[in-house]
Amino acid sequence: MDLLTKDYNFDQKFTLTMLSNGGTGLTATGVKKDQFFVGDISTQYKSGSTTVDLKVDTSSSVSTKVTINEVFPCTKAVLDFKIPDHKSGKLDLQYLHHHAAINSSIGLTPNPLLELAATIGSKDLSLGGEVGFDTRNASFTKYNAGIGLNTPDFSAALVLADKGETLKASYVHSVNPITGATVAAEMTHRFSTYENSFTIGSSYPLDPCTVVKTRFCDNGKVSMLCQQEWRPKSLVTVSAEYDPKAIDSVPKLGLALALKP
Repeated sequence: MDLLTKDYNFDQKFTLTMLSNGGTGLTATGVKKDQFFVGDISTQYKSGSTTVDLKVDTSSSVSTKVTINEVFPCTKAVLDFKIPDHKSGKLDLQYLHHHAAINSSIGLTPNPLLELAATIGSKDLSLGGEVGFDTRNASFTKYNAGIGLNTPDFSAALVLADKGETLKASYVHSVNPITGATVAAEMTHRFSTYENSFTIGSSYPLDPCTVVKTRFCDNGKVSMLCQQEWRPKSLVTVSAEYDPKAIDSVPKLGLALALKP
């Protein structure tokens, strides 16, 4: 759930994005580790219905993704692979319709991993499921299912995950549509251990450019962040987390900077 997870960061991190009028972009991301910054560089090139994404990380591994839209009506093909890992190739075929979506994936190896996900419904009510099968040992890697309900004021979802071992329930409520104040909650139950956990959070815009978010977990951790768009599409985010059960009990602080010219 984005409200409870998105933008929370407890490292010193920066992102620099440069875009051209033709659709080509260059992005550099860095995270401070010890006394140095490590990260990756990615670029994107668009030509008609084809998009090519390249990403180079600190280990000199090159990730490539080629996306071709409208191979057939309402379809999209995505080819992923890494260099020099020749076993990392994967082909996705996606079908998107107003009331249905299907995504199939096959690994480009002699014993591929097969995955299939499908969703049906409308903007108000939707049902979905996914399954993964490993042909190497003839076993299921995952099978999950969920149902979602959306109204103008709230959204709720119930998901059976981890091969039926985990039940997740989430709820997002718009407290004030005018100001944008929103609250959210998520509860997880694990059938094998009878363990329950929950997370609650909120989001409140102080002004059109500044948002404050808070989060509280059942383990006692308290987090908050303040994000400001100080220029169009350029964001600075300050995050903090306090864990009362930690040995030193020192709050974690994080700074994320995203720049777009």
